[in-house]
Amino acid sequence: MDFSQLQASSKIGDDWVYPQPPCLNFGWLEVDRDPAHRIYWEEYGNPDGEPVMFLHGGPGGACAPVMARFFDPKRYRVILFDQRGCGKSEPNVATAGPSVALAKNSTADLIGDIEKLRDRLEIAGPMHVFGGSWGSTLAMAYAIAHPDHTASLILRGIFLGAAEDLRYLYQGNAATWDKDPYGLTEPGAYMKYPDEWAALLSVLTPDERRDVMTSYKTIFDHVPANAAEKERQQRAALIWSLWEGVISNMIPETADTGKFGEADFALCFAQIEAHYFANALFLPAGHFFDHIDILASIPVHIVHGRFDEVCPLAQASRLVAALTEAGAAPATYVVTNAGHSAMERENALALTAIMDGLPPIAL
Repeated sequence: MDFSQLQASSKIGDDWVYPQPPCLNFGWLEVDRDPAHRIYWEEYGNPDGEPVMFLHGGPGGACAPVMARFFDPKRYRVILFDQRGCGKSEPNVATAGPSVALAKNSTADLIGDIEKLRDRLEIAGPMHVFGGSWGSTLAMAYAIAHPDHTASLILRGIFLGAAEDLRYLYQGNAATWDKDPYGLTEPGAYMKYPDEWAALLSVLTPDERRDVMTSYKTIFDHVPANAAEKERQQRAALIWSLWEGVISNMIPETADTGKFGEADFALCFAQIEAHYFANALFLPAGHFFDHIDILASIPVHIVHGRFDEVCPLAQASRLVAALTEAGAAPATYVVTNAGHSAMERENALALTAIMDGLPPIAL
């Protein structure tokens, strides 16, 4: 039977509105000492244009030049940077280890880094803040801390980071999986990705599966004493990374896992995520709803995939309801026929359309 006519990918492919712009400038900025942290940044588009601060996901996902393609390069001055511990920022978790690269690595530190980068790039007035997944979390946290510097929030794949949100992604039916791997005992992303779920749990013993995130964090924190322990740690990081990378797409691309299948990226990504998740994202419970009045004072634009299994749509619904109750429904709320990734075609085109339609910032 010929299946060649079936849709093979949900990614944007060649359908971008804007071509890849050249990098105008790049550098490293020292943002902390003891231990020293230097964040890597790049600048794209119009150097005299409206500033856009791009906040990548993960935590630990790092940036790539393609992320500048959401924006009209004639209108916007786009800033990409790798958050502490990942990408080209130094120290990197994969090379320096977690004891160094995860020291002084919290949400408050990242918010401070954004302010330091603003100063370094001489951004004096408000800017557009654009973030997806964990980037949406960080964008909202930044806006609450610095509303005067936030002209608008453009958010994709809302991640509120509540315990129930993390359990959906990482716990599911894990506690009973050994006895009934296909039992739908708890809600979770495993229901749509049983093979990838089996791989995620294969690293753990039945007892460790009672708390998947804690067990993975223990593996990542352990200093390997021999080759077998090191191999288990590296395998755990790779499988953690692949779990999120594959399920981020409505049509999983298991044959082309991209950066999520690269050993160094995976080791960095997995350990930073586990660090933030184990510490409740370094944010007080209910932080966004306790400060919903601040968020409601800023134009908020939301794009969320209906088939998002990393950050289910209920998280966006929760935020939209809170903003509406606070008297300021989102300026834009688009639910796409897509999954989680910003590179899903419907998500990417919706985000570009929002950026094209934003009222200009007075410079």
